[in-house]
Amino acid sequence: MQAPEIHPQAREYLDRQERLPLYPLRDRNLRFLRSLMRVTDWFQNRNPPVVGSTEDRTIPGPAGDLPVRLYRPDGDGPFPTVVFFHGGGFVLGSLGSHDLFCRHLVRESGCVVVSVDYRLAPEHPFPAAVEDAYAATEWAAANVETLSGDGRLAVVGDSAGGNLAAVVSLLAAERGGPDVDYQALVYPGVGITGERPSAEEHTGIVLLEEDLEWFRESYFGSDLNLRNPYADPFQAEDLSGVAPATIITAGFDPLRDGGKAYAERLVADGVPVRYDNYDDMIHGFATAPGANGIDRAHELVAQIADDLRDAFGLEAEPRE
Repeated sequence: MQAPEIHPQAREYLDRQERLPLYPLRDRNLRFLRSLMRVTDWFQNRNPPVVGSTEDRTIPGPAGDLPVRLYRPDGDGPFPTVVFFHGGGFVLGSLGSHDLFCRHLVRESGCVVVSVDYRLAPEHPFPAAVEDAYAATEWAAANVETLSGDGRLAVVGDSAGGNLAAVVSLLAAERGGPDVDYQALVYPGVGITGERPSAEEHTGIVLLEEDLEWFRESYFGSDLNLRNPYADPFQAEDLSGVAPATIITAGFDPLRDGGKAYAERLVADGVPVRYDNYDDMIHGFATAPGANGIDRAHELVAQIADDLRDAFGLEAEPRE
C-alpha cells in the first residue's frame, strides 16, 4: 500500500511546507489563516494554464447566493459537465485553492467544470456543505444550455471535496436525480470511523492529528453526525445505486485506508470501481503540479480525465 520511501518531489514539497509557521492549524486564527492562504493561492495561480473561458458567478443556493467558477474548454461544445468540490477539511479551501487543478482537468478532459465555493465550517457545520454541493449539482443538471453542456454529468472532489462528491452521488441515487454518470474521489475523507492502520502510521505527514480532530469538531460536531451516511457515505446501508467511480488514494496518507475501504464497499454493492493507490504520494499531492511541485499530479489529472472520457463515451485526445 505504500512505497519504501516518499517520492523525492513529495519530500521536497513537505520540506517547503514545514518551513511555513502554520501548523498545527487549529492553533492559528482562522480569519488570518484563510487570508494567508488566499495570498498563497494568488502566487500559485499566476500565469495559469489557458482554458477556453472562465466565469465567476453565483447560483441559487439553500442559504442564498452560492459562488461558483465555470471553466469551459476551447470549442463550441456541447460538452459533458463536471461539478467539482475542493478539499480543505470543510474548514479551508476556496475557488482559488483549486484553480490550477480545475484548469488542468478542463484541458485534459474536454469537459466544462463547475467549481463550487460551498459554505465552510465552523461557521456553517454539517450539513451546510452537503446542501450546497447537492444544490450546485442540481443546478448544473438543470442549466445545460448555460454551461454549453450536453446533459452528461459527473462529480469530482479531493479530500473533504471527495467526501462531498460521494455524498452527492448517494443523494442523487436515493432521490432519483439528478442523473450522475460518474464520480471521481481523490483521497476522499470517507470511512472515517474505526481504526485504520494508515491513520496510525501516517498522521503527521501533511495532516497532524490535532488538525484532523479540529476539522472533525468544526464540521461534524458530534460522533452522532459521523454515523450519518450524508456525513460519511461509508455508513450507508446500500450503495448499489450510486454512479460508477474512480477512487484514488496516496500511500503516505492517513485517509488512505478509508478510501480503500469505501472502494471495497462499492464493489461489494455491485458498483463499477477503478481504484488506484499512488503508493509514493502524500495527502494533497493532486494540487501541487508542475514547477516546484509534484509531477505525478499531472498523472493523476490525466487518469481522471481518461476515466471521465471513458464514462462519457468520448474519444481520447492525444497529449503532447
